[in-house]
Amino acid sequence: MDNQRNLLIAVLLSGLLLFGWDAGMSYFYPQSEAVTAAERVDSPTERAEIAASQDGIAAVPASPGEAAAPVAVDRAVASAGRIPIDAPSIAGSINPVGARVDDVVLKTHRQTVDEDSGPIRIFSPAGTQAQHFAQFGWVGEGVATPGLDTVWTAEGDVLTADSPVTLRWDNGEGQQFAIRFQVDDDYLITATQQVSNTGGGPVVAQPFSVINRTSATASPSTWNVHSGPIGVFDESVQFGPDYDDLAETARETPEGRTAWLGFTDIYWMSALIAEDKTASTSDFRSLGNDIYRADLVYQPSTVAAGADLTRTTRLFVGAKETEVLDAYQDGGITQFGLAIDWGWFRWFEKPIFWLLRQLFDLVGNFGVAIILLTVIIRLLLFPIAQKQFASMAAMKAIQPKMKALQERHKDDKQKQQQEIMKLYKEEKVNPLAGCLPLLLQIPIFFALYKVLILGIEMRHEPFALWIEDLSAPDPATILNLFGLLDFTPPSFLGIGVLAVMLGFTMWLTFKLNPSAMDPMQQQIFNIMPWILMFVMAPFAAGLLLYWNTSNILTLAQQSFLYSRHPQLKAAAMKEKEEKRLAAEREKAEKA
Repeated sequence: MDNQRNLLIAVLLSGLLLFGWDAGMSYFYPQSEAVTAAERVDSPTERAEIAASQDGIAAVPASPGEAAAPVAVDRAVASAGRIPIDAPSIAGSINPVGARVDDVVLKTHRQTVDEDSGPIRIFSPAGTQAQHFAQFGWVGEGVATPGLDTVWTAEGDVLTADSPVTLRWDNGEGQQFAIRFQVDDDYLITATQQVSNTGGGPVVAQPFSVINRTSATASPSTWNVHSGPIGVFDESVQFGPDYDDLAETARETPEGRTAWLGFTDIYWMSALIAEDKTASTSDFRSLGNDIYRADLVYQPSTVAAGADLTRTTRLFVGAKETEVLDAYQDGGITQFGLAIDWGWFRWFEKPIFWLLRQLFDLVGNFGVAIILLTVIIRLLLFPIAQKQFASMAAMKAIQPKMKALQERHKDDKQKQQQEIMKLYKEEKVNPLAGCLPLLLQIPIFFALYKVLILGIEMRHEPFALWIEDLSAPDPATILNLFGLLDFTPPSFLGIGVLAVMLGFTMWLTFKLNPSAMDPMQQQIFNIMPWILMFVMAPFAAGLLLYWNTSNILTLAQQSFLYSRHPQLKAAAMKEKEEKRLAAEREKAEKA
C-alpha cells in the first residue's frame, strides 16, 4: 500500500516536472520560450524579419538626415559614394556621410544551414530594422567639428587588408580632420583619427567613437549566456547590464579604465578597443525605441597651432571564434578571449573545447569528434567504474545482513540506521561509491553543454543523415513525422529520434544495473528515463549524441564488468527470478 502511494506521488511529481517546467520558466523567466526559438534563428537579419512580422520592432528614431520609417538594407547600402570593404573575412562598405562603418557582412559564416542562405550581416545602416553601426568623430571647444551629416572625401577606392582608406574633411577654419581605416585578415578595423591645426591659435579637440545598435536583433540573454553590453574595465570582464536594465536606467557608466566595450550576442560581437595608455571615459546608453549605444570618449586635448592630435581606436566586428579572440588577446587586447561567456567553469570547459577541436581536426566531423570525446572520457573513468561495480557487488553480498537488521529494528529507525552504518564499517563498504562516476559526469556534461551553446565552431556543423546542425535541437521529431510535416512542435513535445534513443538506452542501462534498490526506487528509475527523454529533447543534438554514446558505452562496460564479477550477475538473475515468482504468487492469490 505504501509503495503504491509513493509510486503515485512519484508519477504526479514527474508529471508536474514535465508539464510545469515550461510554464514555471515562462513565469519566472519570461524570455525562456523565446530563447528556444531564437537559438534556432541566430542571425541578426532573420531576427529583424521575425521582430518586424510580430510588430515587435518600432521604427528607429529619426536623426538628422534619416527617415523615421525603417528602410531596406539593400536600398540603404546602395547610396552613392560608399567605399567598399573587401577583406578576407568581412565585406561591406563605409558610408562617407558621417564617417560610419555601417555595412559589414561575414564571409565565413552564413545565415542558416542552407549553403545558399547568404553571409551573416552584422552591421546595417541607421534607419534599417537591423540598425547596427560604428561611428568615429570629434567634439571640441573653439573649433568646428564634423557632424552626423558631414560628407567626407575618400582617399582610396577599396578598403582591403593591403590597402587602407582615408576620409578627410576640412572645416575651413584652419583645422583638417582625417580618419585612416585599416583592416586585417579577420575582424579588426583600425581607425586612426587625426586633427591637424593649421590655424592661428590652439583648439581643444576630443575624439570619440560609438557603436549604435537595436536590441531587436540581439540574441536572447539567459541565465547562462549573456547578450548585451560587454566590456573590460580595470582588466576585469563585465557582462552587463542587460538591455532591459539599461532601458530603465538610461545610462550606465562602468568604473575603471576602459580596455574595450561594445555589444555581444551569443556568436557575434561589435566592440571598440581603446588606445593603450590614453585616458578615456565610456558608458552605455539607452536612446529609446530599442536603440542602445556604447560610447568611448578620449579626454579633451589642446592642439597648439601647427600641431596634430592622433588617437587610434580599433573596431572588432565579427564572430567570436575562440582562436581569433585568443590571438587578439595575445596581441595585446586585454581579456579579449573572455568575450565568450564561459562562466565560472571555463577552467574546465575550455580544455574540453580544446580536446574537441583537436579531435575535429583529426576526423573532420564534429559528430564523430563528440563520439571520440565520449570514448576518451569513458576510458578515463573506467577504473572508477570498476570500483563502482566492486562496491555494488559488496553491497549485494551484505543484503541478507541488512534485511536482518531492518527487520530486527523496524520499530526504531534511529537504531536501525546506526546498525546499518556499523555494518558498512565492518564490511568496509561505501554505499556512495556507486555515485562517484555520476558525479564526475556532471561537470563534463555541463562543459559540453556550454561548448555547444557558445562555440561558434559548432554552429551549422553536421553529423550524419538528418542531423545538419549539432548545435540545434534534433529536427526529426515524432509529431512532425520526422520532418515530413512543415510545423515545429512545442519544445516539451519535440521528441526527436535522438531523445527516444536516449530514453531507451537509459532505461536499458537501469534494467541491467544490479542495484540494491527497494521496489519504490526501482519504479522511479523505470520512469526516470522517459521523463529525461522529454526534458532533454529541446537540447542541442550534439549533447544528445554525447549522452547516447555514453549510454551505449555504459551498456558495453556493464557487460564487460559482469564478466569480471560473475557473482554480481548471478545475484541479479536470482533477484529477477525471485521477483517473477513473487509476482506470479501475488497474481494467483488475487485470482
